[in-house]
Amino acid sequence: MQNFRNYYEILGVTPDASNDEIKKAFRRLARKYHPDVNPGDKTAEERFKDINEANEVLSDPSRRSQYDQVGNFFKKKGFTRKAAKTSPVRTAFSRNGRGRTSSQEVDYSEFGDFNSFVEQLLGRRPPRPGMGTERTGGRVESSDSFRPGTRKTAYRANSSAQPKNVEARLTLPLEKAYTGGIERIRLEDGRSLEVELPGNMVTNQRVRLKGQGIAGGDLFLIITVAPHPFFKLRGSDIICQLPVTAAEAVLGMPVDVPTLDGRVKMNIPAGVQSGQRLRLANKGYPLEGERGDQLVEIQIVVPKTPSPEARELYQKLLEIERFNPRRDLPI
Repeated sequence: MQNFRNYYEILGVTPDASNDEIKKAFRRLARKYHPDVNPGDKTAEERFKDINEANEVLSDPSRRSQYDQVGNFFKKKGFTRKAAKTSPVRTAFSRNGRGRTSSQEVDYSEFGDFNSFVEQLLGRRPPRPGMGTERTGGRVESSDSFRPGTRKTAYRANSSAQPKNVEARLTLPLEKAYTGGIERIRLEDGRSLEVELPGNMVTNQRVRLKGQGIAGGDLFLIITVAPHPFFKLRGSDIICQLPVTAAEAVLGMPVDVPTLDGRVKMNIPAGVQSGQRLRLANKGYPLEGERGDQLVEIQIVVPKTPSPEARELYQKLLEIERFNPRRDLPI
C-alpha cells in the first residue's frame, strides 16, 4: 500500500505488544524527540510527529484493530486495486492476546493510499460510503447493499473517544506560587504547554486547564509548593531567621530583610536578644483574601576568625565590659 507506515516499528514494539508496553515506548521516544529537546532539528520534529501518530492509532483498541487488518490486507502478495474492485475480500482477525475478535467485509481499495486511511481512522475526514455512519456496540449499520451470505455490518474507520479529565502534578518554588505567571510544563504524553498560573497558590490546589485532557476533557494540575531554604510557611505567616552581628544587636540599627516582595528595611532595636522575633506586618502569604505577617527571628552571629584589628577591639571590650550574662544562673 502506498505510503504504508509500520507503527510497531516506529515505536519499537512487536505486533503483540500490550497497551502498557506501547505507552512506555511512546513516552520514552516522545521525550527523546520532543521539539523542545531538539530545537531546530527538522528530522527530530518529523520523527516526533510519526511517534505521536503511531501512538494515537495503537493506543486505541478499535483503531489498532482496523490498522492491523488493513496492514495484513495490503501486504498480501499480488494484490492490485483492480482485483480488489472486482473481488471484494473478507478480512478477518482472531483473538490474539489483546482481547479482540471480529470478522468484517471492507473494500479497502476505496482508499487511494495509506494517508487516506489514517485520516479517516483518526477522524480527520468523514467516513467513506460503506464504512458506517453510526456506531452501535462497535458495529455500525451500512447503508450499502450487501452480498448474500454476508452480514450487513461494517466497522467505522474513526473512533470517537469519550472526553476524559486527567490530573498531573506540578511542583513550584514558593516565589512562583506567590506571583503566578507563565510556566512551561511537560506532560507524560510528550506534550509541552505554556500555562498562565494564578498567584497565591498553595499545596494541593487544583488548577483547571480546559480542553487539555483526553479527547477534549480537562487537565487538572495538582500544585505542590516546594520547601524554601529561607522562608517557612506557617498558615498565612512567614517565619525566617535573620543573622545579625553582636555590634548590630547591641547598638541597634536598620538592616535589610528579604521578603516575598523584595528586600525591606527593618529597624533592629538596641539590645535585641538572639531568638527574639520581630514582626513585619502584611508581609506574610496571602490566604483566602487575607495576608499574614512575616516573623523575623534574630540570630546573633559572631565571626569565627575575626581580623587582627577586630580581635584587638574585642580584647579591649572584654577588659572594660562589666556585663556578666552568667551572673543570675539558677545554680
